[in-house]
Amino acid sequence: MIGGSGLYEVPGLTNTRWEKVSSPFGEPSDALLFAELGGQPVVFLPRHGRGHKHSPTTINYRANIDALKRVGVTDLLSLSAVGSFREELSPGTFVVVDQFIDRTIQRQKSFFGEGMVAHVSMAHPVCARVGDAAYKAAQAYGLKVVRGGTYLAMEGPQFSSLAESELYRSWGCHVIGMTNMPEAKLAREAEICYATVAMVTDYDCWHPDHDHVQVADIIRVLLENARNACELVREYVPLMKNRPAVCPHGCDRVLDTALITAPAVRDPAVLKMLDAVAGRALAAQAK
Repeated sequence: MIGGSGLYEVPGLTNTRWEKVSSPFGEPSDALLFAELGGQPVVFLPRHGRGHKHSPTTINYRANIDALKRVGVTDLLSLSAVGSFREELSPGTFVVVDQFIDRTIQRQKSFFGEGMVAHVSMAHPVCARVGDAAYKAAQAYGLKVVRGGTYLAMEGPQFSSLAESELYRSWGCHVIGMTNMPEAKLAREAEICYATVAMVTDYDCWHPDHDHVQVADIIRVLLENARNACELVREYVPLMKNRPAVCPHGCDRVLDTALITAPAVRDPAVLKMLDAVAGRALAAQAK
């Protein structure tokens, strides 16, 4: 699990230990919390670091995903604070999104590049199996939850102008946040099954009653959302115990058709960095 603003730990976990994990892509946001919930091993990473020391732009998304892949994470639930573009998606609503629009401009968005090129499909950017489990967990706890929606990822750290907010609403977006891109893209490249629970804190500035988004107002809802997210996690983890050996949606095999650089000209230094992210696919091609 990756926890967003307001969610820096998960109460109720047992056998907990924080452990630093090194990545060739730099420093992750924080140490990883290894724990168990009902006998199920889980790993938790606070996206902004404990104490919220990283802004949406300065988060090292590549190191975060690489570190999670290195320790054996196969299914990743992202918990993220968002603003709402829809009247019916009021503060406190949880949205299990299924699409993204990426408007970020200052972030490293791929593990691949010169020396080893790959192009993964993002047509369906979340794993329906993980999303379904999150939706069922929210329902089981009695949360107001919606299945499906489009998340607009903006650069930040400033909130939207009114013109931007109205533009994104005209595009059909449902919620807006600052952190799920390139996170979702990198999880896909790392062949990790990924889904997002977007937790609404405010209406963004398009709403006549919320035309000046205030951090203090957001924090009040955010803290309540964080408490509810912890309950969702407690319902969610048991649903993930009996995962299939192979993802029925192909999330764990996307690199089979994505690696394009000819083996003879692949950069050994780049391949070494990709040992966790692409190790399975690279080994399969070497056979």
